[in-house]
Amino acid sequence: MKVALIHYWLVGMRGGEKVLEELCRIFPQATIFTHVCDRSALSPTLRAMKIVETSIARLPMARRLYPSYLSFMPRALEGIDLSGFDLVISSEAGPAKGVIAPPDALHLCYCHSPMRYIWDQYHIYRNEANAVTRIAMPFLAHRLRQWDVTSAARVDGFIANSGHVARRINKYWRRDASVVHPPVDVDRFSIGEKEPEDYYLWVGELASYKRPDIAIRAFAELDRRLLVVGGPEKMKRKLAPAKGPKTEFLGAVSQDRLAELMRNCRALIYPGEEDFGIIPVEVMASGRPVIAFGRGGACETVVDRKTGLLFEKQTSEGLADAVKTFEAEGLHNLDPALLRQHAMRFAPGVFRDGILSELSAHGIRLADDPAP
Repeated sequence: MKVALIHYWLVGMRGGEKVLEELCRIFPQATIFTHVCDRSALSPTLRAMKIVETSIARLPMARRLYPSYLSFMPRALEGIDLSGFDLVISSEAGPAKGVIAPPDALHLCYCHSPMRYIWDQYHIYRNEANAVTRIAMPFLAHRLRQWDVTSAARVDGFIANSGHVARRINKYWRRDASVVHPPVDVDRFSIGEKEPEDYYLWVGELASYKRPDIAIRAFAELDRRLLVVGGPEKMKRKLAPAKGPKTEFLGAVSQDRLAELMRNCRALIYPGEEDFGIIPVEVMASGRPVIAFGRGGACETVVDRKTGLLFEKQTSEGLADAVKTFEAEGLHNLDPALLRQHAMRFAPGVFRDGILSELSAHGIRLADDPAP
């Protein structure tokens, strides 16, 4: 069986690329098609694959300026020749699903999210853009939305990374989707051998939609220690005036250092509304609880008062109250072994079983897939 994996762009190893990496382990002979690829930024598993770039890669400075070429990506996808392929799996968060598959091929789309910058977070992105982009966005986004909806009809079946995303798929594309949660490398994390230290942890890109501002302001009010992992520097400078004396910006850290911070923290602070959220699962795999905003993917990974605490108001006051409740109820003493056991529900093997089950439902069974 000849398999094509379509991914929006390969310029780093974030959540979408880790899903693609696991798909490559299921289909090691597959060909990856992507708009632009920086092999130096990829894992050994992805670097070993056959990777074909679309026509976008031939545009000036495409590896750096690929977001500027978003409006050209639909035509680039339609220019991919998939003749002879039996199975097409598109990995969608940027333009990927709009390829034209052969008539007899099965096309499944694993959707991390419909493009947030043209749908639910369009106004956030536009308000933060420069003046030229703000003027152009209404016209470009309108055309991209039209293509995004019509190209959804080319897909035979959708798989969402969470129930939250499945509802968004139905809202914008009017398509149903099954749910297979993304794989989390839980074995890379371990429970600490000592008592947790007296700090809370924030991890992730310092992007507005992840709401680091809420965490910064809440911990300035609380006078508690908060360690912030992530960049970029521009956002650190923007957030710094609001931070309290016990908040530290650590910037980017190594994977080993991150694992150490996770297993020794009091809890993870997670105030954004995410599609799924791998970081809370990684922290729970380290035996530590999570304080998360009670909407989005966190509701599917964090069990309120069992593996952490969910709060309702996405404000600094709401988060500060949640931290006080967390401490008053002794939730920092949740059993680390039970937290890790819960995190194992999102292990790579569970993801693989889910994908194989979806393929089986569409009449495709791999040679090493045991009969039901």
